[in-house]
Amino acid sequence: MWRRLGSSLVLGVFLSVVFMAPARAETVDLAGAKFETVEQVGGAKLPLNGAGIRYKAIFKVYAAGLYLPTKTTTPEAVYAATGAPRRIHIVMLRDIDGNELGKLFTQGMEKNSPREIFAKSINGTIKMADLFSKRKKLASGESFSVDWIPNTGTVIMVNGKQEMEPIKEPEFFTALMSIWLGPAPADSQLKDALLAKQRSGRFANEQ
Repeated sequence: MWRRLGSSLVLGVFLSVVFMAPARAETVDLAGAKFETVEQVGGAKLPLNGAGIRYKAIFKVYAAGLYLPTKTTTPEAVYAATGAPRRIHIVMLRDIDGNELGKLFTQGMEKNSPREIFAKSINGTIKMADLFSKRKKLASGESFSVDWIPNTGTVIMVNGKQEMEPIKEPEFFTALMSIWLGPAPADSQLKDALLAKQRSGRFANEQ
């Protein structure tokens, strides 16, 4: 339990690095997945708000990092920032079937989104599920990013390459973020890590 707690809530170990002494580190490393402390998205520099590992039982599935214009600790603030770029970046830590990943994301969105938000995101949800199903598999080490860019929409990139036209409906990005930040998130400890709620950790156990 302590091993999982420390590695899922690893953000606290990096708070001083990211916010107090940025010159000392340009990346955060989680089980080999590297996250820049600042990313350029939609013409804006976004600092890493938080990062952690998604577990299924005892297995590491992926590492995720959330990039926001300002430090944020609540889902409501993340959802409300529609006028600024935002990003979630995910690096796979094990192979996963593309169809399975698409289905899990769709289920997570439906479970965590208000009905009216999910209804307006269905068009984008279908496109995203089709994207992942065509790839068949995301292998360990591969990555994808989901960006919200004002006046453009949601941009999905796989391994740094944009794979489809932007999804215009703002509700889609909100619904997608709810997978990790909603009331029934994929991993509650990962949710806390992304929202910078953990101030201490046992990173030494993540070796």
